Amino acid sequence: MIRILIVDDHALIREGLRKVFRREDDIEVVAEAADAAQAVAQVRAHPVDVAVLDFNMPGRSGLDALPQIHACKPRLPVLILSMAPERDLALRVFKAGAAGFVSKADAADEIVAAVRLVATGRKYVSPAVAEQLATGIGVPEHALPHDALSDREFQIAGMIAAGKGTRAIADELSLSVNTIATYRRRILDKLGLRSDVEITRYALEHGIAR
Repeated sequence: MIRILIVDDHALIREGLRKVFRREDDIEVVAEAADAAQAVAQVRAHPVDVAVLDFNMPGRSGLDALPQIHACKPRLPVLILSMAPERDLALRVFKAGAAGFVSKADAADEIVAAVRLVATGRKYVSPAVAEQLATGIGVPEHALPHDALSDREFQIAGMIAAGKGTRAIADELSLSVNTIATYRRRILDKLGLRSDVEITRYALEHGIAR
C-alpha cells in the first residue's frame, strides 16, 4: 500500500485528489495539509510513502517546503503539482530534489501513474513537459535572464504574467504588499524590464507564464 500525503491550499483540489486515489486498491491517503508548515507536521506525524505537493501555496511555495520535508524524511519522494506544464519550472523542481512533476491539467491516470513510479524511487515527468525537455536536447544552452531569478521570484513573475496584482499575490502567498513590491522590483531589474506588461510578454515568450 502506498501511503499518500496531499498538500494543497485549496480544499476542492484535495477532495478531487482524494477521490482519484480512493479508486485505487494500492493507494491510501493518510494525511492532508493546506500549507508547508502543516505538511512538515504531517510528515512527522504519519508514515508517508509519497507527498503530493502543490507548487503555489500561501507563505511558502512547494519548492520552499521541499528542504524542510526532506529534513524530516530525507528519502521521501515528493511529487510537485503545477497549474501548467512548464519546462523551466520542471527543471527547478528537479534541481530542488523533487521526485516528479505533474500538471494539474493531466488526466487522473497520469497522476496515479506518477505516484506509483516515484514510490519505487524513480523520477516522473508528465508527457507534456517531457516533450518540452526533449525539444531542447541538442540546442546550445545559453543563460537566460530568468535563470537568475530565485524560486520565489520565478513564482511571482508567473503570477504577474497571469494578470494578478500586487495585493492578490500578497494575499495568495500570505506575504505583505511591500514584500511583493520588493520582489517585483528585483524581477524587473534582473530581467531588464520596466513594467508588468513587459513581464507578461517575456513570460509568454519564454513559456514561464502561469
